[in-house]
Amino acid sequence: QVELVESGGGEVQAGGSLTLSCTVSGSAFSMNVMGWHRQAPGKERELVASITSGGSTNYADSVKGRFTISRGDTKLTVYLQMNDLKPQDTAVYYCNVGGYDLGFQGYDSWGQGTQVTVSS
Repeated sequence: QVELVESGGGEVQAGGSLTLSCTVSGSAFSMNVMGWHRQAPGKERELVASITSGGSTNYADSVKGRFTISRGDTKLTVYLQMNDLKPQDTAVYYCNVGGYDLGFQGYDSWGQGTQVTVSS
């Protein structure tokens, strides 16, 4: 079983910054794709940013130039550095990791979600 633990959410004023982190534990053998999604009230969950094991990144147009996704040295942690936050960034942010476990079975795990609130 692969588990994800998120941290770093909170409340910040518009223009401020926050960094989210997500750490993988359990029976993960590989973390092929690590990403962050978000869901605002009344809206569908959307991809914010993702990073592959090779380091390729992908961002939603709404966060390009403001958010940066990265992986820690051990590759077990993924970060989302969020700068110049806007009220429309307010949402619950979810970490998502896909790969293979120690039994070489594919997995697609989600974190519990962390609230980010940006006030104007």
